Amino acid sequence: MRLIVATPLAIVIDTDEVVHVRAEDPTGAFGILRGHAEFLTALEISVVSWRDEKGVEHYVAVRGGMLEVKHGEEISIATREAVPGDDLAKLEDEVLVRFRRNLADEKAARMDAERLYLSAMQRIYRLVRPAKPSGVPLRPGDGQLDWARR
Repeated sequence: MRLIVATPLAIVIDTDEVVHVRAEDPTGAFGILRGHAEFLTALEISVVSWRDEKGVEHYVAVRGGMLEVKHGEEISIATREAVPGDDLAKLEDEVLVRFRRNLADEKAARMDAERLYLSAMQRIYRLVRPAKPSGVPLRPGDGQLDWARR
């Protein structure tokens, strides 16, 4: 099988010697062998592993992304960031921690941007909304309370 792992800037992994792939989506870990059905799933921040024809395990840490199986022969992973390595412990301890920290920082930045946007919209609304009624009707029957008669 062929495995391709690509980021927006580079193709990180491109190999034809794949026998088995293991990845993780929101429902848990799963494996892919030759002849697998057409498949598309969103990946978690995790380490994708694969075994080559010689039985050697390889790893790549991915920052989420999409995994697609085509024709049971080609597995494509599109991710924002990928770090290949042969030391599984290092990938899990260092790279995945960094990916998760970056994700948390991005969520916080999005929340801050959303707060700024809402604050700006509130200020604009205050500037352009019509003035409050003074309590005296502008004309009879306009639906405003006539405070002068009370």
